[in-house]
Amino acid sequence: MLRSLSISRPQLGRFGLRAHISSLVKSEMAPPILSLVLPSETGRVLSIQSHTVQGYVGNKSSVFPLQILGFDVDPINSVQFSNHTGYPTFKGHVLNGQQLWDLIEGLEANDLLYYTHLLTGYIGSVSFLNAVLDVVSKLRSINPKLTYVCDPVMGDEGKLYVPPELVAVYRKKVVPVASMLTPNQFEAEQLTEFRIVTERDGREACNILHATGPSKVVITSINIDSNLLLIGSHQKEKDQPPEQFKIVIPKIPAYFTGTGDLMTALLLGWSNKYPDNLDKAAELAVSSLQALLQRTLNDYKRAGYDPQSSSLEIRLIQSQDDIRNPQVRYKAEKYH
Repeated sequence: MLRSLSISRPQLGRFGLRAHISSLVKSEMAPPILSLVLPSETGRVLSIQSHTVQGYVGNKSSVFPLQILGFDVDPINSVQFSNHTGYPTFKGHVLNGQQLWDLIEGLEANDLLYYTHLLTGYIGSVSFLNAVLDVVSKLRSINPKLTYVCDPVMGDEGKLYVPPELVAVYRKKVVPVASMLTPNQFEAEQLTEFRIVTERDGREACNILHATGPSKVVITSINIDSNLLLIGSHQKEKDQPPEQFKIVIPKIPAYFTGTGDLMTALLLGWSNKYPDNLDKAAELAVSSLQALLQRTLNDYKRAGYDPQSSSLEIRLIQSQDDIRNPQVRYKAEKYH
């Protein structure tokens, strides 16, 4: 409610009084942000990723699962496309670094910039990635305990699909400020300049990344001798060796889009619930993802489509129970 005003009308004039009252109403009746006043037990995530109108990649693949797991999520769409780029054509727009910063300044001007987590995925230019680094600094100046979960999306199966100059920025500037890193095998090799051929190589790549910055590293997929593995590593103290584990993942004979984005979101969600048990968080994340992929595959077959004829859009909404309460079918095996 507006307090009583002791203002002389002649002093302000009719329009001056109206403007003054309006400013007071705005300042005193700004809508309370309940996610700040009454934060959830999980937290608030700022998610800077791509967005497609149709389909589930980037933020479309990450926001919903995080919300199911109890987070308030504020998405910033680094691109807005009609569909993902695997289709014959796509239309849309790309956000630049200045436009990203404009959004951050708007949030800050209204005291809305408190976050417990920052999540980033695909970033297509050096200028935008540098702007993201500025965002990390800004968020940590407001909340020094901010957890930054970075999926360094650069390429897969030996091929880069971002400009090559991004690799050095990730390696030299982004990795040192990340709390958790979730590269695939190829991306881990790019970041460490170290070839991964064996499980021991995967563990050593994690060690190299720990030495640079992040306390948690999950190499989400490693192909070794025709086997698909996840290797996780948690360095709880800087001067101590990390706790490391692997999860054997069954190969599904199909290609899906948005799975890396979903996996990182699930790892963020479950590792927040189990901060000292990255292996348990990874078990839950892998089990959720595998159940979702199997449902997607079965549904395509049921609809009469050949799952190997093209990439498959994941059945995210239909799998929400598997996200909320996954049955752990894939167990972590600790390295000693």
